[in-house]
Amino acid sequence: QLQLVESGGGLVQPGGSLSLSCAASGFTFSRYVMSWVRQAPGKGLEWVSAINTGGYSTTLADSVKGRFTISRDNTKNTLYLQMNSLKPEDTAVYYCASKWPVGNRITYYRGSARKFYDYWGQGTQVTVSS
Repeated sequence: QLQLVESGGGLVQPGGSLSLSCAASGFTFSRYVMSWVRQAPGKGLEWVSAINTGGYSTTLADSVKGRFTISRDNTKNTLYLQMNSLKPEDTAVYYCASKWPVGNRITYYRGSARKFYDYWGQGTQVTVSS
């Protein structure tokens, strides 16, 4: 059964850190470009970050650049998002998503719509509040 299962969300104070994980199963994880997309309360989906199949090419939204790091471990079929210096505006449900590669440029994979992706997780809540 194909699954993307996010974990690691929670409540954190402004300036704090959280590390999200996304465990994949039921498909060949290493062959897919992986992304993180978030949805803040009452707002639309916002693309956050993407990483290529080999894990050596990444791209980040301007809103999280310098604070978030995306990585993957293909031996563990797991995607990660390290989030530092968190702000209240980072409060959202965070989703991981996968897309079969259709081009070499990692910047192509900045889609925020669900239909852009092949597979989508159930999400994990991140709340940044004092």
